[in-house]
Amino acid sequence: MSGNPLFPSYQTLIVGHDRNGVLTVTLNRPDVLNAISTQMGRDTLDLWTRLASEPLDVRCVVLTGSGDRAFCAGGDLKERHGMSNEAWRTQHELFERSFMTQLECQVPVIAAVNGHAYGGGCETVLGCDFAYAVRSARFALSEVRLGIMPGGGGTQTLARAVGERRAKEIIFTAEPFNADQALQWGMLNGVLEDRDQLMSKVKGIANTIAANAPLSIRQAKKSIHHGLQMDLLSGYRFEIEAYNRLVGTEDRIEGVRAFNEKRRPDFKAR
Repeated sequence: MSGNPLFPSYQTLIVGHDRNGVLTVTLNRPDVLNAISTQMGRDTLDLWTRLASEPLDVRCVVLTGSGDRAFCAGGDLKERHGMSNEAWRTQHELFERSFMTQLECQVPVIAAVNGHAYGGGCETVLGCDFAYAVRSARFALSEVRLGIMPGGGGTQTLARAVGERRAKEIIFTAEPFNADQALQWGMLNGVLEDRDQLMSKVKGIANTIAANAPLSIRQAKKSIHHGLQMDLLSGYRFEIEAYNRLVGTEDRIEGVRAFNEKRRPDFKAR
């Protein structure tokens, strides 16, 4: 279901939109540890597509899970049991589109990992711009135990977060690891003791981001994301192109004016 008039009523997501532009998205299948079903694939694809094509007044997304046990347990293996090869591939193509569209989302996406994140759930966390988790959370990319391999970007996003050698160990062994290890290895930005502290921390960061110039944030995200795929000089040239697109914006003028008038700027994403 959705609590936001800008989005349809989703079967597997709860969407709440604060006045300051922070969108909270909750994976909502707690009875199956928020496992990713075909319907959740459709819902998340629709959500990320809407944000990618027209973010409206959304300035930051907080992504979390329903309940205290799991952020997301990965693909729904009960739904997948007995699937034909064709049906499996068709479903996975839907998941692929959702993961890729999440990666291309214009606005920042912060994961608030309220519990375990396995398989596609772990890949969903890795697809966010950064993440915080409760200390009790566990993570794993355990697909090789099922005769498959990570297929939601995990071989790429995990290696970029923790390094090639650590990523190979995690994926090849399929062993779970805890939140403190994820923090130490660079996958998480912080660890909190419980869900209340987690959401307070992440919402505070999201509000700080939402108060900054939204066009600047989007251009900076694009520059970091795409620049990392290039050599240093090419990445810098990409950065300058992104920078120059901000010079003629109303927000740039407002930001400088507000600084000189010693007041908070009123950014309009224009």
